[in-house]
Amino acid sequence: MVLWRWALVGADVAVGASVMAAVVLMRPVSGWSVWCLAALLGLPLTVRRCWPVPVLAVVLAAGGTTVIVGVGAEVSVYAVAFAVYPVALSSARAAYWALGAALSGVLVPGLVDTVMAGLPLVPARDDVESFTTAPMPVAAYSTAVIAGSWALAWAVRGHRGHAVRLAKLQTAHAVTEERLRIARDVHDVVGHNLSLIAMKAAVASHLETDRQAALHTIEQVSRAALDEVRAVLGGLRDPTHLADTGLERLVEQTRASGVAVTIHQGDMSSLPADLRVSVHWIVQEALTNVRRHACATRCQVTVEMTRDTVDLTVLDDGVARAGSPGHGLLGMRERAALHGGSLSAGPEPCGGFAVRAKLPIPA
Repeated sequence: MVLWRWALVGADVAVGASVMAAVVLMRPVSGWSVWCLAALLGLPLTVRRCWPVPVLAVVLAAGGTTVIVGVGAEVSVYAVAFAVYPVALSSARAAYWALGAALSGVLVPGLVDTVMAGLPLVPARDDVESFTTAPMPVAAYSTAVIAGSWALAWAVRGHRGHAVRLAKLQTAHAVTEERLRIARDVHDVVGHNLSLIAMKAAVASHLETDRQAALHTIEQVSRAALDEVRAVLGGLRDPTHLADTGLERLVEQTRASGVAVTIHQGDMSSLPADLRVSVHWIVQEALTNVRRHACATRCQVTVEMTRDTVDLTVLDDGVARAGSPGHGLLGMRERAALHGGSLSAGPEPCGGFAVRAKLPIPA
């Protein structure tokens, strides 16, 4: 970016030097006044990006003078067009008055040359078009050059404004996606842990012998749930730690509820952290559904890695879930869709219920 800016400054310096050289080389007369006009017309263009409005004012004054004097009038229209561009690029309001000032700064002196005898001070050659020899073509040409520079600046400013608006929309979309992710995480945390608390509370209310253990489990689960909710809302979660340790904890919690769970898990350390977190949440929601709805006694969790995908299966021997899909299944499908994967859930032909997900591994 810095090199690009220096390149633009170098281009401005080159244009300024070219304008000065053109005024001096095309002069019909010589002397220090020609050099002064060349400097006033060309030197300000080298800093037009820093002070666009003062540069335009100086160039307009110098350009009008060249038209009246008759020295460098052929070059002045290009210098004015070059100076108009950064002013028109700044804002719509500045663009309008810059266009009017630029056209007035060139056409008014030309009109004065046309109607007043003795102007320009240095008469143009007969073979050179000027406001005195061909006023209408020269006026039309000057207007086209200045208006073309102005229109280009207008188009560039519109494109930049569109890019800014697009960036804002993308930011708003990202914020919305982040809010949905947080809401999804909070749902997963609260739903999973509250189901454990409710189950242990039911055990405590019916079985005197297991009451102390159940209350202890409720306390542990409640504290863990609060910590996870704080992490989600505060953005403090460590995805790597969650993904590396979460599955074993989920399995232990499900075993504590009376379901015999077996797990076959490959090495996920090489997977991206966000993919491992999604695997964690899908397994958690599937196991939550096993405890809530399946009346299952056994459950098998399988996480296998191939070269391109992560294949996840949670299979239980419980009854099929009736009714329309709840938030849990929808949330799992959303998790899979985040990575361009797929998820299916339904009863097995030989009994039981299975959740299967296929998540592609990014290159």
